[in-house]
Amino acid sequence: MRRRPVTQVEPITKINVTPIIDVALVLVIILLVTAPMLSVADLPVNLPQARTREAEDERNLSITMASDGSLAVDNERVAAEGLTSALARHLALPGNQDILVIVRADTNTPYASLRDVLEQARAAGAARLAVATRQKTEEGR
Repeated sequence: MRRRPVTQVEPITKINVTPIIDVALVLVIILLVTAPMLSVADLPVNLPQARTREAEDERNLSITMASDGSLAVDNERVAAEGLTSALARHLALPGNQDILVIVRADTNTPYASLRDVLEQARAAGAARLAVATRQKTEEGR
């Protein structure tokens, strides 16, 4: 009878990552289930009513910002330095003290530029400010 040579079994030295992946996936699932429950504070809040239709029906003053930084107040093009004086001139007209000032900014306009225009409008005396957005239509869904 021949004897077979005995081979030595090497110990496993590599890390088995399967249990780690299982635990990580369970934690991700728990996070995905509980995250929507944690996102809203449990405080009683009376939210304001939307007034988009009212703004469309009333008279307003429009500031238009193009993506290249050029500005216009209603139909009058103005330089960035003259925006405050042009707005103050329009707001000083009779009946325009409490007029709604709507800022129409291009999608590619930086937020900092939009913030600066809103600050200039406040400095010119605008009491009511709004930022124009495109309304979603039923066909666009």
